[in-house]
Amino acid sequence: MYLYVKAIHIIFMVTWFAGLFYMPRLFIYQAEAEAKEEPAKSAVQDQLGIMAKRLWYGITWPSAVLTLIFGTWMGLLYGSVPEWLLIKLFFVAGLYAYHFSLQYIFDKHKNKIYPFSAQKLRLWNEIATIFLVAIVMLVSVKQSLSFVWALLVLVLFILLLLSAIRIYKIIRERKN
Repeated sequence: MYLYVKAIHIIFMVTWFAGLFYMPRLFIYQAEAEAKEEPAKSAVQDQLGIMAKRLWYGITWPSAVLTLIFGTWMGLLYGSVPEWLLIKLFFVAGLYAYHFSLQYIFDKHKNKIYPFSAQKLRLWNEIATIFLVAIVMLVSVKQSLSFVWALLVLVLFILLLLSAIRIYKIIRERKN
């Protein structure tokens, strides 16, 4: 039974991350549409708003809830809480906090309020990637993971992501 619950947990985690990766992209496009002239501006933002609503309520939220349910069930079947799992749960709590931050942005965008620039949203978009790397590494290597090396790799990964975002921004500015 444990392996079936684990498989379902992983499936919903993947679909949840799909939503977490795509929602900020829709936010970025909505924020960029602010610079367009009417009626294009409203048309683009309205269409992206429909897409965001369907993604958020049809895939992302249900997947987040089902990931939590099957993850809890899996934990109960596992029977113990090893140290690596406690660290993973810390990252999972951070991931849910990130999810709620996207809910905040989604609610603002529904009301045609775009509080963040496209560049800030691009940075925010990468947070899910950092959580994904941290969680998958913890689950995959478990006890054989050296905390110091794991932290070093995570910091280097974050620096690499930030560098890539900066380079992308420079390239976009040169094209404009």
